[in-house]
Amino acid sequence: MEIDIERLGLKNVPVDPQTIFEFPQGIAGFEDFRRFKVFHEEGKPTVFWLQSLDDVSVSFPIVTPEMIDLEYRIELSPEDSALLGLDGQSVEDVAVVVIIYRNEADGGRIGANTRSPIVLNLAARKGMQKILRDLRSAVLVTGR
Repeated sequence: MEIDIERLGLKNVPVDPQTIFEFPQGIAGFEDFRRFKVFHEEGKPTVFWLQSLDDVSVSFPIVTPEMIDLEYRIELSPEDSALLGLDGQSVEDVAVVVIIYRNEADGGRIGANTRSPIVLNLAARKGMQKILRDLRSAVLVTGR
């Protein structure tokens, strides 16, 4: 499979089927898009793109929480664990990222969707967006 990623100016990008993440419930507002691939721009290793393979015009810039001075402590329900295929897997197989955005209403400042991080099972290639009800109990602001 090959895709064009217009946002990054890339054409005929090969996508190995073994590297595709399946999101059984999609992402909030994009529930019909279930297959995603993670890319990063050449020379910009800190910002990655969660690229939909179901509609290549849809992509989300993502960063690790550490990049924005956050540390997540997320408790996954048994349903979350089943959705991610975490049965019997190590916590090292899990990565958490957040979607970032440019807030034009705030002078173009960069913001992050800290209330709905993306949880990825790197081994099983499954993902989900975890909606956090109580941000204080789920996120510790480390401060620099």
